[in-house]
Amino acid sequence: MLYRTQQLDQLDTNKPPAKTLPLLPLPPLSELVANFRRKGLVPRLLLLSGLVLVLLLGQLAFTQEPATAVLRQHQDEPGVMRYHSQQSLLDASGNAWQVVLFKQITPGQPIRFNLRLVGFPGIAELTHPQPLEISTASGQVLTAADVFGEESPAPNVGQYNFTEVLSKLQKGFLTLSVPLKSQETLCLKIPESLVTEWQWLETEL
Repeated sequence: MLYRTQQLDQLDTNKPPAKTLPLLPLPPLSELVANFRRKGLVPRLLLLSGLVLVLLLGQLAFTQEPATAVLRQHQDEPGVMRYHSQQSLLDASGNAWQVVLFKQITPGQPIRFNLRLVGFPGIAELTHPQPLEISTASGQVLTAADVFGEESPAPNVGQYNFTEVLSKLQKGFLTLSVPLKSQETLCLKIPESLVTEWQWLETEL
């Protein structure tokens, strides 16, 4: 048995090494494209790429969650409920403003809607008493009375009676305008999605 093992070992050592195949260089890209064109594969590849892109876009469209209104509720006092929509928007100068629409429900009283604008302190001061001007996408101009008047809690805060305005709004964006103490005019563009949220606040709650 030992002799046979030694013979096998000797045979293994005398075995020539295995041959390896040499790596062939890749053809240039221009040659590959020319071959595809001769075989008529380029149009097929383009068609296949287009179909894959359409399928991916369609999948993204169906899997994207729809935008939903974000509304909050608060109890001011027993029996008095307040619902509001709040959004932060930028004016033409890049300053942020909190735009808050309130819906106040008090037993025995009509429902009221007020729109409050709150800017960063020290950046801009609203002029009081001044009505808020609302321009619709169709060119209609509406006004909302200044609720605070000369008794605003802060120069960067304004609140306006939006009850009659809200019922007149249709689909489309809005532009809010109100004068500032700096002799400039504050302009805020309200996107259509926020207008829809306001209408939802009016009809659904």
